[in-house]
Amino acid sequence: MALLPTDTVYGLAAIPTNPGAVSRIYALKNRPLLQNLPIMVSSVEEIEPLGFVVSEAARRLLDSPLIPGSLTFALGFRSGSVVPWLEGREEAALRIPNEPWLLSVLAKVGPLLVTSANLHGRETPDNVHDILANLKGSPDVAVDGGVLHTVPSTLVNCRCVPPVVERVGAIPEQTVKEFIK
Repeated sequence: MALLPTDTVYGLAAIPTNPGAVSRIYALKNRPLLQNLPIMVSSVEEIEPLGFVVSEAARRLLDSPLIPGSLTFALGFRSGSVVPWLEGREEAALRIPNEPWLLSVLAKVGPLLVTSANLHGRETPDNVHDILANLKGSPDVAVDGGVLHTVPSTLVNCRCVPPVVERVGAIPEQTVKEFIK
């Protein structure tokens, strides 16, 4: 389980098939177990094999200059075709970060579960020192990327028709809407 800098905020990351690491993320953040952890992948091509349904509007966003980038998608799954570690979920948040070294890691290890490195319900500190001081324990590895701008990604629910911006973050709502018309 690792603390990693992303193109938005620091994140806590785990390989999804490692239940111990996933459990530690929940414990470190004091995150409710009913809240699923978001997924990061290295490319658009990885999304559908995981079992996600990609609507036309989601496809337009995925094919836009916003990706890779600070845009998180809420997507549903195709019935009966989801990978085992996603079974039981109705939807998941997914993102392709615009951080070259992180994309390289994701390309090598596969999808990761990644969530902001903060206590549940609190702001994410902008540096490793403050993050480690606030979490309820320590990750196995901490990658110090310096001070990050702490603007989270913009979250778009692509299960809705038309898609709905549920959280405005690094990408303005109007910019997102331009690509889902």
